[in-house]
Amino acid sequence: MKIALIGYGKMGKAIEAIAVAKGHEIVHRVDLNSQHLLEKEELSKADVAIEFTGPETAYNNILKCFAANVPVVCGSTGWLEQLPAVKSICLEQHRAFLYASNFSVGVNIFFEINKRLAELMANQPQYEVKMEEIHHTQKRDAPSGTAITLAEQLMEKVRRKQEWVNDEASKPEQLSIISKRIDPAPGTHSITYTSAIDDITITHTAHSREGFASGAVIAAEWLKGKTGIFSMKDVLSL
Repeated sequence: MKIALIGYGKMGKAIEAIAVAKGHEIVHRVDLNSQHLLEKEELSKADVAIEFTGPETAYNNILKCFAANVPVVCGSTGWLEQLPAVKSICLEQHRAFLYASNFSVGVNIFFEINKRLAELMANQPQYEVKMEEIHHTQKRDAPSGTAITLAEQLMEKVRRKQEWVNDEASKPEQLSIISKRIDPAPGTHSITYTSAIDDITITHTAHSREGFASGAVIAAEWLKGKTGIFSMKDVLSL
């Protein structure tokens, strides 16, 4: 499989190492300082593009991939207000798009655990709930995309929480997400339900970027040759 890597920072290089070890070829590399080099002619050489840049560039990068008729696996966070537009364009143009706030197999299993626990706690108002996420200091968005996904899953079940705030909650209907930036943490996410009697906490801790990078390559392998809008739930049959 021929891969275009859009975003050649630490994550991009981790993806490259795993992809090459699996026998894939990197045919195009674009880092944050050379976005102008993301041209249709170069992109069209790839079977799939993996996009890991940031909120300022993700949207335009995805549209350039669509223009080149290249399936896109996107892991950029902080740009999701533009996601509906991307999905609409993808369907109109019969392209392929897969977005995940986190590509780790373990995290995607953790998402399912979070949804099930939230379902069980929905009718237990004696429990207050809050979240915490810890990442390295180079992560630019807060809360993380993974934390936002977890929060949205939780609020869908626990209806007494109507919005998340990236701070200590000041209102009963708010879900508190505390974001910490500590090196060299690659990513920890915890959800805690607290009552006067006991606490229930679920936590996922990443030990390195390898889990994210490996999952992105698995997603790219799965997406090749498809059209439509997908997620890691589709890839992992969750």
